[in-house]
Amino acid sequence: MSGKRDQDVTYKPTIAAKGRSRKQQILKTKIRSLIPEKGMKVSSLVEAMKCMSIQARNIGRCAEVLDGIYSDKKRPTVLLGLAGPLIAAGLRNVLRELIAGGYVDAVVSTGAILYQDIYQARGFAHFKGSPNADDVELRDLFIDRIYDTYVDEEKFWNTDIWISKQTDRLPRGNYSSRQFLDFIGSVLTDENSIVRTCHRYGVPMFAPALNDSSIGIGLTEHRHRMRKAGQEPVRIDSIQDNYELTQLVVKSRKTAAIYVAGGVPKNYINDAVVMGYIFNQERGHDYALQVTTAVTADGGLSSSTLDEAQSWGKVDRRARFAMAWVEPSVALPLLAAYTFDKFPRRDHLTLTWDNDLLAKIQFPKTKR
Repeated sequence: MSGKRDQDVTYKPTIAAKGRSRKQQILKTKIRSLIPEKGMKVSSLVEAMKCMSIQARNIGRCAEVLDGIYSDKKRPTVLLGLAGPLIAAGLRNVLRELIAGGYVDAVVSTGAILYQDIYQARGFAHFKGSPNADDVELRDLFIDRIYDTYVDEEKFWNTDIWISKQTDRLPRGNYSSRQFLDFIGSVLTDENSIVRTCHRYGVPMFAPALNDSSIGIGLTEHRHRMRKAGQEPVRIDSIQDNYELTQLVVKSRKTAAIYVAGGVPKNYINDAVVMGYIFNQERGHDYALQVTTAVTADGGLSSSTLDEAQSWGKVDRRARFAMAWVEPSVALPLLAAYTFDKFPRRDHLTLTWDNDLLAKIQFPKTKR
């Protein structure tokens, strides 16, 4: 030991002049601590999160992408991808208001989300439960568990059969999921329903994995009865879905993708951009944001980053995009409330369909 006191140390870090300038550039923006205030609006909270760190900042970055989408004078077509237990989580009305307010121009969803919306539209409910429930007892009582939420299996069965019987009313032939779901929306009466609201405003709904849901169960029951009766059943044409959504993408001025979780809807929205080459168009989404809890390390599509999507041409080289690793039951209400606070409701696109052809897309007149 030298025996010198700490205060006698004369060493100082040496940085070259060029490095000093670079250091000042890097240390330019300070983190700002959130200052909660009585009566604070959600939009103000999210605005403040832009200056915080970790996932709070990522939520703020997603909000900045929303700023770009809803202030863009070219009015991007907004494609909303939905996966996960969103209805069970209590997000039904949040999604409904995004659609009714013109903030969403097309919905691409798992069948389960739309089925559970239909289930509620028919007067049935989701109930508070526990992730630590006795699942054997629940099975004996015909109660289905979605993490900490319960649904009534008997009412699910009732809804399966209702979908099957409604399908009987359709002329036999092939239908895209858009056509089929629009028909279901036309016979629902609950104005809080996502499916009903999409029908009312002409917002197309696509469920590319419709079979993988209780809607698929209802359609299978319809098919079985038709076969037993020696009749042809209604058929869902999933490739027609590809054709229809791709036309919407290529005929749009710009596109914006909002992904709630990931799964099939996310990849489907991205593939609609890739399929633009069929129409001699090469483009990527101009805006994209995603909220998810999926990890990136396994290389799965649900968590694949939007940076990665640029390598495929799914997100444009110059696009504004952001991701937040925040569970959607928390992230979506924050971002939706931010949008409602900051941006007025928009007029909906007017889409004219001739079976599987998008004959015309009419954009609302720009308001001065």
